[in-house]
Amino acid sequence: MAAEPRSSLSYRTTGSTCLHPLSELLGIPLDQVNFVACQLFALFAAFWFRLYLSPGKTSPDVRHAFATIFGIYFVIFCFGWYSVHLFVLVLMCYGIMVTASISNIHRYSFFVAMGYLTICHISRIYIFHYGILTTDFSGPLMIVTQKITTLAFQVHDGLGRRAADLSSEQHRLAVKAKPSFLEYVSYLLNFMSIIAGPCNNFKDYIAFIEGRHTHMKLLEVNWKEKGFHSLPEPSPTGAVMHKLCMTLVSLLLFLTLTKTFPVTSLADDWFVHEANFLTRLCYLYVVMQASKPKYYFAWTLADAVNNAAGFGFSGVDKNGNFSWDLLSNLNIWKIETATSFKMYVENWNIQTATWLKRVCYERVPWHPTVLTFILSALWHGVYPGYYFTFLTGILVTLAARTVRKNCRHYFLSSKALKVAYDIVTWAATQLAVSYTVAPFVMLAVEPTISLYKSMYFYLHIISLLIILFLPIKSQAHNQRRPQTLNSVNKKKMD
Repeated sequence: MAAEPRSSLSYRTTGSTCLHPLSELLGIPLDQVNFVACQLFALFAAFWFRLYLSPGKTSPDVRHAFATIFGIYFVIFCFGWYSVHLFVLVLMCYGIMVTASISNIHRYSFFVAMGYLTICHISRIYIFHYGILTTDFSGPLMIVTQKITTLAFQVHDGLGRRAADLSSEQHRLAVKAKPSFLEYVSYLLNFMSIIAGPCNNFKDYIAFIEGRHTHMKLLEVNWKEKGFHSLPEPSPTGAVMHKLCMTLVSLLLFLTLTKTFPVTSLADDWFVHEANFLTRLCYLYVVMQASKPKYYFAWTLADAVNNAAGFGFSGVDKNGNFSWDLLSNLNIWKIETATSFKMYVENWNIQTATWLKRVCYERVPWHPTVLTFILSALWHGVYPGYYFTFLTGILVTLAARTVRKNCRHYFLSSKALKVAYDIVTWAATQLAVSYTVAPFVMLAVEPTISLYKSMYFYLHIISLLIILFLPIKSQAHNQRRPQTLNSVNKKKMD
């Protein structure tokens, strides 16, 4: 699963209180009002940034400076003195960037960033007893941690490893020179992504600041080779308007559906002790569906902010239309129609899944699935519910993979069988995801155990039986790892 806009029942004000009357009028916690107001300010700032500080009018240093200043202001507005944690982490890791050896720069950056993030998670919950927060400083800290580690690994790839040992993607994203201080803080603290992300690649960000972003993406899809003699200047306006419409719909659903079916209802006596199993199964699905609009809202708005600034162009889609989904954090249609646990996870918080793959899954020498789930849980925080979700997720992922490898080919012989298979796997996937992620939003141990007991731990039992009794078709480690240039050249020679 992935990073979430934190929300729940109680909150502590951490930033500006000037919007307190609006908070009381709407009946929404002040932290959430501050978050939305800040993102709306960021949206207007992004349009202004693209129009009046375009690469043709100003230098990269000016664009870096303004993006950083706006970002620092927004984070202080939202989180007050807690924003100091971000600045401390950024400065510590820049010190590592300029002083550590290339062979260790990624290790030191990773352990310092993850260690500081974990200490903050523990202290704000168990030492200072903040309780369950709405929007707190750990959200931006989680995004900054992703960026710090992403850049450190890419610098290590560019300066500390042979090109032949890199995968094609690692080679494309490798950073060949250490960033300046201005580039570093701009990448980490820019106003487009400091509040809600998403994580992005350093080379893409620098290309955006320097005005090479859209042309670089068009050249990657061989625009000129398709018969076009000049490179156009794609406008993000259409994409921004579409995403703002999705944001508005998500907000309306949050204000209605989410409040009608709150997560706390899963701990009600009616649900736990009176409803039958089938009713619990269906009601759990409804409640989990109702918990999604806040994520759809936060991530789609964050995507729109980046696009409004001119960042996020990904090239041309299969229909020949310009696409602005480089930084998109979710694909709502694919989430709601997912027919496998893997498909669901791949389209939910996409940039965090990509980060986990690039810094962990593709690099660890053993147990990649387990270690990736553990890293994801540590990154999210120390609420027990996260660990219930990720440990359950490991079981479900292994079981789903085993079922697919053993059964899917039997349903491909005819269209009718394939349709039946897709319907069954869609229902199974949606119910499995609802069961798995419930602790993630419930957070605490007691309601989680109560929920799973009322559901008879059915998915845990089924997953274990599948793993124990269905034959597991092995997958070689080198099939999981990305192909390096060495391996590609070796195949060509063979």
